[in-house]
Amino acid sequence: MRLTSKAMLVAGATLTALMANAPASATNAESLGIYENWGAFRSSEPLNCYAIAKASNSNASKQAYVSISVWPGRNIRDQIHFRLSRKRSASSSIRLRIDGTRFALIGRSRDAWSKNAATDRNIAKAMRSASRMTISATDTSGKRFHDRYDLSGIASAMDAAHLGCISAD
Repeated sequence: MRLTSKAMLVAGATLTALMANAPASATNAESLGIYENWGAFRSSEPLNCYAIAKASNSNASKQAYVSISVWPGRNIRDQIHFRLSRKRSASSSIRLRIDGTRFALIGRSRDAWSKNAATDRNIAKAMRSASRMTISATDTSGKRFHDRYDLSGIASAMDAAHLGCISAD
């Protein structure tokens, strides 16, 4: 898909803001491409590649994002990680809905992930063919919150991440 200059500028600015809030290892990441709402990146120490996007309803002060990572040296593929927009209550369940499919996640504070590699694979497969997803939990003040994601471009970003780590091996 071809992006307009304005769309590329907006996507680049959004992903730059995301990278500013990403883990230290991600700040030295090489861009593998921008795909609508998603970016794909490669980090070298240790080698990993990932697709990443911010929540469509996220504000700058509470940036929520999701990443799908490949770690060739650890034989890990499609590892899902969410950074939530709020700290969740320790007793709160975390629910992910991808179009009509639901998944129960686990987490701590503002982070969430799947229970195992099989669930990661099922989530990644569902994301590829869906248009949107929502992760929900209850925050520390007892209020339910929802981080929403537009999945436009996710399949291409995931493919770029997979290929980026294969070509770097």
